[in-house]
Amino acid sequence: MNSPEDPSAGVRVDVPVRQADLGRDGLASTIGMARWLEDARIRLRLHRFERLIGEGRFGPFRILLVGQRVSRLAPVGPVGTRVQVHTGVRRVGRSSVTFGQEVMVGDKRVGSGDATIVLADSSGPLRLPDELIADLDEMQLPETGVAGRPAATRLRPERLHRAHYSYWAPLRSRIGDVDSNQHVNFIALATWYDEAVAAFTLDSIGTTAGGAVPDLPPWSYQIQYLGEVTYPGNYEIALTVRSVDTGSVHYELGVFRGSTCLGVADAIGPRPAARTSEVPR
Repeated sequence: MNSPEDPSAGVRVDVPVRQADLGRDGLASTIGMARWLEDARIRLRLHRFERLIGEGRFGPFRILLVGQRVSRLAPVGPVGTRVQVHTGVRRVGRSSVTFGQEVMVGDKRVGSGDATIVLADSSGPLRLPDELIADLDEMQLPETGVAGRPAATRLRPERLHRAHYSYWAPLRSRIGDVDSNQHVNFIALATWYDEAVAAFTLDSIGTTAGGAVPDLPPWSYQIQYLGEVTYPGNYEIALTVRSVDTGSVHYELGVFRGSTCLGVADAIGPRPAARTSEVPR
């Protein structure tokens, strides 16, 4: 379902840039863009499905995010700038749906993302009801690919093991991270990955206590959620550098509780300007 303003189809939602969306450079961060994508998904109207729930013919259930990708493609700001998030459906499975999203400022594409969700109860994933599938079918995106959208990557088994990673950042979950599903919210988890990259960067370039902290957060994340991160709990964010090129660093990350991997992420961020030859591999 295309609209005249929509470059690739979907439902358009306007979102203002808020102070909390900004990074240290005064422009929208990748985490801020992830919030916009979530805002747009929450505001989708699924009339048949909502009627089914209202009539008590489906439920109880939880909506679980099992994977997402978010990429910041261009600077956005200042506060008050209006962005448009276009959301459509890329794939409908037996128990999951994958949304595709684009972030626009006017006719300029400044961000993109995907999100895969499942409906589940205490026994596991639920089959999507026909009413929901009918709603989602009306938001199907064209099959043609979007430039710059990376292909989904299969999770390699070694990503689940501590031995794969070379750097560790300890973190403790906070009560403010917990959402209505009683686990740590996915936005909070994304900030944990940001925290690990920042700590790793500090160590890599040799910044001393009290020195300037480099502002080098990733501009792209692809995240898979494998288990629930809960409160209270002590966790570690694992990191290793997959590759380094002229201007960027490609990271592989994971969140661990003991020996159990609860999620993984691939991230791309800027390469530190100082002592770049010493970025560990």
